[in-house]
This record gives sequence, C-alpha cells and structure tokens, in this order.
Amino acid sequence: MIRIYHTSDLHDHRGIVPRLKALRRAAPGLLFDCGDSLRGSQTVYYRNEPIAAELDAAGYDAQAVGNREFHYVFAALRARAERMRHPLVCSNLVDTKGRPLPFARSLRFEVPAEGDAAVRVHVLGLLVMQYDTNSIWESMFGWRFLEPTGVVEEYAREVGEREMLVVLSHLGLDRDRELASRMPRIDVVLGGHSHDTLETPERAGDVPIVHAGPYGRFASRSEFAYEPDRGRFALTGFALVPLLAGP
Repeated sequence: MIRIYHTSDLHDHRGIVPRLKALRRAAPGLLFDCGDSLRGSQTVYYRNEPIAAELDAAGYDAQAVGNREFHYVFAALRARAERMRHPLVCSNLVDTKGRPLPFARSLRFEVPAEGDAAVRVHVLGLLVMQYDTNSIWESMFGWRFLEPTGVVEEYAREVGEREMLVVLSHLGLDRDRELASRMPRIDVVLGGHSHDTLETPERAGDVPIVHAGPYGRFASRSEFAYEPDRGRFALTGFALVPLLAGP
C-alpha cells in the first residue's frame, strides 16, 4: 500500500507543521505540495519567505513549482529554490539559454510497500503556462513553457508496469480533468491553483483527481494498492484531514 499526503496554495498560511508531523507518525507516507506556498509572485520577489522554513520542518518530500514559486527573472527563481531544503519539481518548464535549472524535471522515490517489494513512484510537476511558446516574453526571459499533456505522454513511456505515476499539478481543476481524460496512464493527479476543495476525488476515466483546497485548511490523504489484473494502482482510501481552522 502506498500513502500520499498533499497540500496546495498555502499562500504563506503557517502553523501546519505539528499536525502534518503527527499525521505521518501515525500513518507514514509521502508528503507533497502542489505550489503557491509563497507570498511572492511571478513579478514580486521577497528575500524572506517564512513558509519555506515550515515546509522544510514538516518534511515535505517535494513541491511543484506554482506561479508563486515561479519568477520571470531566472535569478529570482533560483534564489527561492536555494532557500528550500526540499526539492522543487516542474516538468513543463525549460530554459532556452541553457542555464542549469534550479528544479528537477521529474523525481523518483523508492517506497516500501506492505508485503511486497519497494514501489518506484514517479513524480511530475506541471505549472500553468504564463505565456505562449516563442512569444516576446520567452525571448526576453528565456523560460519556455511546454504543453503539459505532451510532457506527461512522453514521460509516461518510461514508467514500468508496477510503478506509480503521480502528477503534482498547478494547472487548476478544469485542466486537470482534461489532462486525466487524455492520459489514462496517470495513477493520480494531485492538484491546485484553482483553490477547489473536493470532499471526495473526482475521476476522469480511471484517473482520480484530488484537490485539498487552499490556505492549509486541509491536507489530502490518499492510499493506493496495486491491482495485478488491471496492471495499475487503484485508490483504495481517501480523507481530507483538517490542518488549520478557517476561514
């Protein structure tokens, strides 16, 4: 069984560490964030982002680059990444100027599975496109945004039969539905950006879509088991777990 926790769109709402640590002590699992944890933005840069220390203290395994982590200026995004001890992942963003990326294009985790060998979990991050390919902004800043579905389709060819493919999406719920319907090889889409809270996962075909909502009010807890007859991991348990009180 594979267990995954996820948050998104924290927007510098702090105080999540004790609850997340307690959850993972009681029921260990991977912990991901789908972006927009910071108070800065694509154009506004703060040298101090207090939420970054909380994410590290909570023990996040990875975080997708949201439009709050992204910055048009390469050095600003690099500086943000350097202040985080956990890895950032973004699969549909490349640099046309050949500079070393301050984030991973994909990540892989070897996760012990109960009563079985370790499971390889592939993790992709998808950022909502900020401008069109070959636009004047691309020429100016060097960032090129790739169409998300094509990126996932290409990577999915490398994923083995008994391996999980997890997408940390900062595309919004509507785009997540489109992506999941077109890419049935995805085992789960963990989403954010649109600030939707889904009490139960939606499904596009066989692909579950999970949105835990903004501001640290909830974390999602999803559990998966491999089904040999279907050749994929199925969602077998789910809960929205309160982290912070509203609003």
